[in-house]
Amino acid sequence: MKKKLIAGNWKMNGSLAANEGLVTALRAGLGVPNCHVALCVPSVYLPQMQALVAGSSIDLGAQDVSQHESGAFTGEVSGNMLKEFGVHYCIVGHSERREYHFETDALVAAKTQRALACGITPIVCVGETLAEREAGKTEEVVKRQLAAVIHANGHCISEIVVAYEPVWAIGTGKTASTEQAQQVHAVLRAQLKAASPQADRIHILYGGSMNAANAAQLLAQPDIDGGLVGGASLKAPDFLSIIASAL
Repeated sequence: MKKKLIAGNWKMNGSLAANEGLVTALRAGLGVPNCHVALCVPSVYLPQMQALVAGSSIDLGAQDVSQHESGAFTGEVSGNMLKEFGVHYCIVGHSERREYHFETDALVAAKTQRALACGITPIVCVGETLAEREAGKTEEVVKRQLAAVIHANGHCISEIVVAYEPVWAIGTGKTASTEQAQQVHAVLRAQLKAASPQADRIHILYGGSMNAANAAQLLAQPDIDGGLVGGASLKAPDFLSIIASAL
């Protein structure tokens, strides 16, 4: 049975002092975790974080990657640049990137491809809005989003991580019920199994306001292999509690 993965997404938060305090507290309380642990941080903090997590059980992650290898793309960060700072994971296609930066399914698929080419494990986000859920389109939306990634990456698909993040439950305090979350995770699992004989090795994370209070129940579901944790990953006691729930 594969270990679960708990990945923190700091979003656009942090400071040099706050980062040091948070990671120091995490390292002090982490011990030898029963799961994989990662922190996906703003790119400007990667040099500091590379040093802070060195020798620990925490893997370093980024929050985005360019679909381009290099060139005249001002403000972009390439996969090879991330790799130089020891980045192991990279979030791709987060709903905030899709909404605010107009990232399409095709662009997310291309970014996934670029991360894989650089030896970085992409955490590919899929999820529906409240309007799409209320219209009964949840499965249609998440399957379309994942299908683009599968089509572009073929046999490499077993190397990705998928995160289901219902858009209506991100940063809102609302959480999909365990039944709702498990239902979508099962759909994604079936889609991955149809695409790859090694689909069982793929982690499917839940990413909609997972916190210390609901983590254990969510993580007990058969097709939920971990969490992509937002606000709770900025509080050491809460993040450590979630990690402890990942048995």
